[in-house]
Amino acid sequence: MQLLDPASLAQLLANGNAQKPLKGTEQEIDFQPVVKLFAPDGGATWLLTEIDPDAPEIAFGLCDLGLGAPELGYVDLADLRRARGRLGLPIERDRYFRPDKTLSAYADAARRAGRIWTDMI
Repeated sequence: MQLLDPASLAQLLANGNAQKPLKGTEQEIDFQPVVKLFAPDGGATWLLTEIDPDAPEIAFGLCDLGLGAPELGYVDLADLRRARGRLGLPIERDRYFRPDKTLSAYADAARRAGRIWTDMI
């Protein structure tokens, strides 16, 4: 499976282009995540909202390496493509993920819980 499907890649780039002139201002856009990536044999999860249009291998989102400290930040997509979990499985895209809140809302909830939680209860 591709790490990013064509529709998600296009949306991540569109969000990055929309965000570019607003970065560092009070007008930054709080997007809903476009894609959820995860390590099937580990606790790592990424909710990505945008790709830097000037560096198309760099994505922004909520990153959780499974260590109890999820944070907003940047991730190198090439690193994710190369990464393998403890059983040797690659990072996967959650094809069934449907965001229901903005990235900052996911980040707030993840900080309280110590991990990203996207499942419906």
